[in-house]
Amino acid sequence: MSVNKIFRLSPLLRENLSVAVTSIKSNRLRSVLTILIIGVGITSLVGILTATDALKYQITSNFEKMGAGSFLIRSKSFDAPAERKRVKNKRNISYAQARAFKERFDLPALISVFCKKEGITAKYESYSTNPDISLVAADENYLSYNNTTMAVGRGLLESDIRSGAFVCVIGDGIRKTLFRNEDPLEKIIAIGPVRYRVIGVTEKVGGTFGGGADKEIAVPVTNARSYFIDENSYFTIGIVPQERSGDMTPVYERAEQLFRFIRRLSPADATDFLISKNETLIENLREGLGAITAAAIIIGLITLLGAAVGLMNIMLVSVKERTREIGTRKAIGASSKRIKQQFLFESIVIGQLGCMLGIVLGIVVGNITAKFIGAPFVIPFVWILFAVAVCLLVGIASGYLPAVRASRLDPIEALRYE
Repeated sequence: MSVNKIFRLSPLLRENLSVAVTSIKSNRLRSVLTILIIGVGITSLVGILTATDALKYQITSNFEKMGAGSFLIRSKSFDAPAERKRVKNKRNISYAQARAFKERFDLPALISVFCKKEGITAKYESYSTNPDISLVAADENYLSYNNTTMAVGRGLLESDIRSGAFVCVIGDGIRKTLFRNEDPLEKIIAIGPVRYRVIGVTEKVGGTFGGGADKEIAVPVTNARSYFIDENSYFTIGIVPQERSGDMTPVYERAEQLFRFIRRLSPADATDFLISKNETLIENLREGLGAITAAAIIIGLITLLGAAVGLMNIMLVSVKERTREIGTRKAIGASSKRIKQQFLFESIVIGQLGCMLGIVLGIVVGNITAKFIGAPFVIPFVWILFAVAVCLLVGIASGYLPAVRASRLDPIEALRYE
């Protein structure tokens, strides 16, 4: 189509838009209700998808910070007692076993041994945190393993681990709760009966559902074992290989072989621990979020189906109420095609008005939800385009039948209509 032809069509488009807006204004209540129904459908669609995209970005970025080839060795829960097979070890990974792995693993890698204790409360003077803090019995490599950056101060050193020093590194969320605008370095905080000197604060990173590094207190593992960690605690081994290109299978196999030896497992014994790879965790999380995304699309489309029925109803009523107007237009020369275009255009305008309302509300609702779970602000451009396309289809599908009915009215009969 040439540029000149497009410009020749523009007066027709302006006329159709003007007629559509006039009709919407004359049936304001019905139009507003239909727009709201469409808006609710798009809000549920875009809102859930916005929050899902934000959460997906947050989770993926957190795992990618640790590197694609990094992995964990962690405790494995055994089967139910009735199905339990012969086992050689307790279900937990002990500190001695984790430490032995760290000392004996012969491939170049950063290895961290740590244990987390949840539900901790920290206090400073008259301020106190909620009991949702994680105490991390950490070694000198823990912060590096998590790719955590220090905002102020320093992290844990090997000398702190050897001496069992009463020092700690706190997350940004704890700093805000306990110290407000005060400098936290060298201040003394209490965790239960034990007092620790703050030597560093990590940068704010945000976390899934408001947790993560921002609500962690890292203390030397040798110190924590004396006060908080008992022999039944579950230790985790984090490994970040230096060479992370190509096939990582030999690294995983070497780690499994070594730890089976440390756990005193014979070739006939089943592996009684888990090796969790970042790639697998990311893929599993994406699959879970994909299911949420599919559910959001289904919910939104069902709502839009109801909106489409409502829009078709209002357009059919509009055709009936404007029968004499249609007859007058046809009597003065309007073609059936022009009449059909006007009603179809009116349906599309209502659909797109509802779409714009739903997109704005969806982005707002989705990002408010994302803020509560610690995820970043996102604008889902792909889903916005999807919503516009869906509403365009809804407008066309809902308006086509009324538009055809309007275009087929006999002008003489239409002028006689009371």
